[in-house]
Amino acid sequence: MTEPTERLPSPFATGLACRCPRCGEGRLFAGFLKPVARCESCGLDLGYAAETEGPAVFIILIVGFVIVGAAAAVEAMFHPPPFVHLLLWLPGTVILALSLMRPLKATMIALQFHHRAEEGKLDG
Repeated sequence: MTEPTERLPSPFATGLACRCPRCGEGRLFAGFLKPVARCESCGLDLGYAAETEGPAVFIILIVGFVIVGAAAAVEAMFHPPPFVHLLLWLPGTVILALSLMRPLKATMIALQFHHRAEEGKLDG
């Protein structure tokens, strides 16, 4: 992680595309959320990204804002019975959360690489 940041691709572009944060070419995930061990294009070691769960907070906030706002708007305009809200917003919540997981996790990994984030250490 010693590359100058001015030559790296944008962490947001590589994150949203789920590509390697250093070269922007190799795939970042081997499965749905499991990062590859090394980039297939440039060989970057992505072992530091295995335990990245920070995007969960952002997903909760984004999905909550969208779903609660939409539910409030539907309630104000149409006054549907409670089962209609359940039929609309439970699947909507799951679909929106799952669709945001990969790009937000990839963006978090790219930002960690871009800013050279490391595990905290105590001096002494």
